[in-house]
Amino acid sequence: MSPCQNTIVLETRQVGRRIIKNGGVIRTVEGVSYSFFKAHIYNLVGPSGAGKSSFLRLLNRLDEPSEGEVLYFGKPLASYPPTQLRKKVSMLFQSPYLFPGKVRDNLLYCCGDKSPEEIESLLIRVGLSPDFADKDAEDISGGERQRVAIARALSLEPEVLLLDEPTASLDPSSSQTIERLVLKLADELCLTTIIVTHNPDQARRLGGETILLVKGRLIESGQTETILTTPETELGMKYINKELI
Repeated sequence: MSPCQNTIVLETRQVGRRIIKNGGVIRTVEGVSYSFFKAHIYNLVGPSGAGKSSFLRLLNRLDEPSEGEVLYFGKPLASYPPTQLRKKVSMLFQSPYLFPGKVRDNLLYCCGDKSPEEIESLLIRVGLSPDFADKDAEDISGGERQRVAIARALSLEPEVLLLDEPTASLDPSSSQTIERLVLKLADELCLTTIIVTHNPDQARRLGGETILLVKGRLIESGQTETILTTPETELGMKYINKELI
């Protein structure tokens, strides 16, 4: 383990989230405590409706917890201005939104003071050529859009990337390109990556640690291969046997 991997970046303490729906209360996340270390990769898995995306949104204050707290480098999230926090704990979605115009314009949107050399460096880091900066954002593929979105996030020098099913709409080849990029960034930038995935095979390829959520509760966590091969709980066994819907 490298020195950067000894640092806790994010921590949840008995965090929960309740929403009102159809006149009733639904608990989307319930009592989750977990520590996320720098430069590690974490897969959030579980059946549909398990609370994976709901939990992810609590980690940079896109939603607020109903109970418990989330800490960033030991301080409650509420102590950070939201715009500052979301630069350092950046979230990418399944379908990244790019603004009309050139790829370059999208990379300058967050940081207008980036030099042409810095723009080229960002593109190279995510596996795109420097001349990609002059392409129209509407003319690039889904996998390329996701890489541009990652480059845009990297321009803010984040500590954490939150990825909500970033490859769900991509073909297998593009999906694995994103997976390799995630592994590379975690290693090269000491970047903590927390990814929601419905695909156990993807979690295996990414390795790292896996967190199994069911009905908003943390059921199991640990090394990915262990969780997805020899889980210790009945719900864990039902998940790997595809008995949870």
